[in-house]
Order: sequence, then structure tokens, then C-alpha cells
Amino acid sequence: MSMNITLSREDVVRLCERVEGAQTRAYAIPKLTDEYPNMTIGDGYAVQLELRKRFLAAGHKQVGWKAGLTSKAKMIQMGVNVPSIGFLTDRMSRPESSAISTFDLVHPRVECEVAFVMKTTLQGPGCTAADVLAATDYVLPAVEIIDSRFSGFKFDLPSVVADNGSSARFVGGGRARYAEDLDLRTLGVVMEKNGEIVTMGASAAVLGHPAEAIAMLVNILAELGENLPAGSFVMSGGITEAVAVKPGDSIVARFQELGSVSMRFVE
Repeated sequence: MSMNITLSREDVVRLCERVEGAQTRAYAIPKLTDEYPNMTIGDGYAVQLELRKRFLAAGHKQVGWKAGLTSKAKMIQMGVNVPSIGFLTDRMSRPESSAISTFDLVHPRVECEVAFVMKTTLQGPGCTAADVLAATDYVLPAVEIIDSRFSGFKFDLPSVVADNGSSARFVGGGRARYAEDLDLRTLGVVMEKNGEIVTMGASAAVLGHPAEAIAMLVNILAELGENLPAGSFVMSGGITEAVAVKPGDSIVARFQELGSVSMRFVE
């Protein structure tokens, strides 16, 4: 993945302010490449890292990272062909079984993911799935509430990277388990919306093994001059396509071996 940056510092700041406004005030904007058609993935990460700097300066605490667009279903759904990463902060976290407001979201959608909590720091390049498993403290089931800020939920890879991988909220729950006690390739997942099954999948959908997604994330971080610190909470990417939610909807994600994660949505 090329981290070539073509945007000027002024353009990076301008686009960051555009994305930050859409995220914090919940309104849709045109995808960034409409105005900057030659924008690269590296440009997208420059905007994302500027956004992270602003959030941390505003008092957010970074708790980890997320891999995005890691399943064939998500790549096909969004028309992209390379995974991406985004940062997670404490203000994105919501408790299990809580009521989550959609008032400050634009296009809320939910997807089931396996989350990893790291016991040692990981550094790329050259990080492998075996390295990830050796550095993992435990895994747990999670639901990510994604929220693309782009009009019509239509975007390309540089734009979605700049939008922090559509990060919005996340909920961890179920039972924490040691990775070595599970076959992380074959975990079945079922998502229920208002009591009806709306999608299902197996964890192998995430690059063949969720740990491969975390290794990819660590290697992208290395290209950005970063590592994955011990204690990080890391989401490995959606196992299924994302399902739209609105006020009044209840979601339960049932994970084989890991228990379930539930939440409901309100205004």
C-alpha cells in the first residue's frame, strides 16, 4: 500500500475540518475525491492522523485501532479492494445492552467483529498472524456501529480512510476467551435485528483468519511510523455485511464460543 502524500498541509487541514464537522455535527458531505480526484490512500491517512490529533487534543483517549473492509462481503458492498484501518477512542465505546442514540449519527449500521486485546506491543513491517496470536491477551465478541459521513453511503478508499474508516461506536460483550482455546477461523456468527436473523457468517470471512487482519493493521501502522501498543483494543473487521439500524431497533449478535452482544437504538 503506497503512503504517497500529494495534498498540501493546507489541504490536509481543510479536509480534516470538513470530516470533523460531519462527524461531530452528524451531517453528510460529498466524498472527498469529488473535489480532489487524485487523492491517494496516503492522503487519506494524512487526514485521518490530523483528525486523531484533534480528537486527542480535545480530551479523547485512544484505546486502540480497527481494521475495516476486511471481508469479501464488505469489499463487494463498498466497491473497494484493499482493507483500511482507523483509530478508536474512549468516547466511541458503549456498554453492552445499552441504548445507543442515533441522533448524532448519519448512516448508522452494525456489523459483528472479533476484538483482540493485546498483552505485548506489536511492531511492523513483517508482522504475521502468528505474531498477533502470540501477542494477544484475549479475544471477545464485539459489534461496531459504523457511520460513513458521505452522502448516500457512497465512498472510495481515500475518502473512507480520511473518515477514520467510518468509525462511530463500538460495543464489546460476551465472554472473553484465550485465543489458543478457539479456532478463530471457524467461529460462526448470527446477527438478529428485532428478533429476526438478518445476516450470518464465519470468522474466516475476515482475510481467512481475524489475526491476519490485525497483522495487516500492524503493518499499515508501521508505514505510518506507529506501532500497536500493549493493552490496545483492536477490532478485526466485519464478518458480515453492515446492517442499517434506526431508532426502535434491537440488535443481538450471537458468536459461537464467545457468547452474545446486544444493544438497542433510540433517537
